[in-house]
Parts: sequence; C-alpha cells; structure tokens
Amino acid sequence: MGNIKNPDGVGRAGNPVCGDIMELFVKIKTDKNKDIIKDLKFQTLGCAAAISTSDVACEILKGKTIEQALKIKAKDIVKELGGLPPAKIHCSLLAIEALQAAIKDYLKKKENKNK
Repeated sequence: MGNIKNPDGVGRAGNPVCGDIMELFVKIKTDKNKDIIKDLKFQTLGCAAAISTSDVACEILKGKTIEQALKIKAKDIVKELGGLPPAKIHCSLLAIEALQAAIKDYLKKKENKNK
C-alpha cells in the first residue's frame, strides 16, 4: 500500500456505483528485452474487499513480465484471495482495470521516450 516516487506507470480505476477507487503505481525493469514489473503500490478508497483485492493483485503481479501480467484475470485474484461474496466480485475488476491503465501509461511513456 502506498505510492511509488517517480513511477513508470500509473493506472486509475473506479466503480461509480459503489464509489470504490483504485490507483496503481508500477516500476518496470527491462531485462533481456522483457519489461518486468519490479514493484507495485496501490492506494484504494473503498471497502475491505476492494482493498484486499488491490493488495493481492500486487502480490500476484510483482516479478511478472508485462505480457504475463496482462493475462491475469479478475477470477485469478478472487481465487488467490480465497473467494469473495458475489456482490463483491466487481472489486477484483478494479485491480485489473488499474493494472491495464498503468501498463498503457508505461508503454506510452516508453514510446515517447524512444521517439
């Protein structure tokens, strides 16, 4: 939990129905032409399920390549958490949406740097 100073990418996701908001910060390391998630931190405003899924997502994603990370699904987060009540499954989607936005932000910055 927290934020990363000078992150390589930042992603935000929210659910207007329940009011949960997640911000995900990533640090990426390039090793042998592979972009690897070195560190992740999150700030989540929401219920216990939203905070828990944010935390579990960071644990799952750390050390993964971007390609591997993008294959992670909400159901993987729920499974790692040990399940969620049906009414809280939407919380796991926040982490996935924030991750996708953070990676998109990173790739955009990387592309602009290489121009």
